[in-house]
Amino acid sequence: MASRRALICLFTALILTLVAGPPPASAAAATTGPRFVDITSAGVVLKANVVAPAAPGRYPAAILPSSWGLNDVEYVAQARALAARGYVVVSYTPRGWWLSGGQIDTAGPADLADLSTVIDWTIANTDADPARIGAAGVSYGAGISLLGAGADPRIKAVAVLSGWSDLGYSLYGDATRHRQAADLLGIAAQAVGHPGADLTGKLADFAANRNIDQVLAWSRQRSAATYVDAINANQPAVLIANAWGDSFFPPNQLVDFFGRLTGPKRLELRPGDHAIAELTGLIGLSNEVWSSMYRWFDEYLAGTGGPAGPAVQIEPLNAAAEQYPDWAALTTTTRRYGLGAIRALDGTGLLGGAASSGWSKALPTDRDTVANGGVVLLTNGAAAFTGQRPWVWLPAVDRSRAGVWAAERPATVQRLRGIPRLHLDLTGTAATGTLIAYLYDLDLVGNASLITHAPVSWTGTTTGDRTLEVNLQATAYDLPAGHSLTLVTDTVDPLYYEENAPNRTVTVTGGSYLDVPLH
Repeated sequence: MASRRALICLFTALILTLVAGPPPASAAAATTGPRFVDITSAGVVLKANVVAPAAPGRYPAAILPSSWGLNDVEYVAQARALAARGYVVVSYTPRGWWLSGGQIDTAGPADLADLSTVIDWTIANTDADPARIGAAGVSYGAGISLLGAGADPRIKAVAVLSGWSDLGYSLYGDATRHRQAADLLGIAAQAVGHPGADLTGKLADFAANRNIDQVLAWSRQRSAATYVDAINANQPAVLIANAWGDSFFPPNQLVDFFGRLTGPKRLELRPGDHAIAELTGLIGLSNEVWSSMYRWFDEYLAGTGGPAGPAVQIEPLNAAAEQYPDWAALTTTTRRYGLGAIRALDGTGLLGGAASSGWSKALPTDRDTVANGGVVLLTNGAAAFTGQRPWVWLPAVDRSRAGVWAAERPATVQRLRGIPRLHLDLTGTAATGTLIAYLYDLDLVGNASLITHAPVSWTGTTTGDRTLEVNLQATAYDLPAGHSLTLVTDTVDPLYYEENAPNRTVTVTGGSYLDVPLH
């Protein structure tokens, strides 16, 4: 235990050196801190730090819970920037992590009580104005902040950066267990946290595919979607910023939650993966996500900002930024692409026209292809920096293992905006199974860039024919003129646990179609 604590202290010092660095001269003159403090909540000591304006006065406050696996020094660069703008900033390490006491509560009741205690401490021990309290964070800190806005009416503004609204969906989206994301959460908890029996047991149940109802009930208690009425009653101003390719908290859950909010709100979506868009800001570099948060807090806490702007602001995967009055405005029309019979010549079917009948395509279980969603964090994360979408050479997709349907090549750009929806008719299915659907942009030489994807699973005791409705993850993508919109389905993707029985087949039949949202 002592050696582990020493290593944690050493690593904390290293993070502080890398993240903080010497502040700009203007910020150094205008702010104080970081000042490291202990805040006691229900007998548990939370490690925290304070950065504040140097001049006396009453200031709005920003409370920043740290991310999963990180600690309160995570936000030092952003705390200095906020303090220079006139905010008291209190960053803290949630219980169970690093040198904070207790066990990890995974944004449960104890974490929300801790957030309120940190607010109490901030009001009592700093120049914070009790009427102007905001909460923000990345990932875990975002989730705690959003949940806290429903539990504590003193929180007037929230910035949810790479957060979740439905933890159950994040774990079991489309009835499919998200394997790599959950594995990384468990590794981080064991490495730098104190997970305790609660979290350890739930992750073990998840991995073993048992006690699903109990894991989902535990997840609902930790989901802002469960408390949307309380959040709406408190009327905080809610900024949600996420990535199209977030492999921990996929964006469809946030689109639904955003639509249910009745107070001031904004949804921002950008290329990347979980917490990637915010990353450069954490080391003090210019960053649009953090700049957006400044403007949000200036508007709703400091009262110094201009109008917040349109409710939905997106950066498409391969186009310039766009703004919309609401989510529905992204999609002005929906085009249906029927899945046609597979041609013997090239093993590819037509994607387009009316859904045809009289054909079937058998997909073997336990047989992967080169089509996949990539590696959690890395694949979409790299794409955010390079601008190169994840891709495959479509001729390399084994047609004996996958279904492939390609659309005719349009003469003009097709602007995909929204949530593509796939209807699949299956025949002769086992009682349990999994399919993964990938939507690609296919160029003239066979390079297929991934636009979006989603898994879907079914469990139970019923065999035979069934219909699947699959919501692919929300996207914004310009399909160039002369390129083909291409759908690939198979039964294995390392991102997910799959429910297929070995040595079986999943058979897709005529009547299947894809609805594509366009603007």
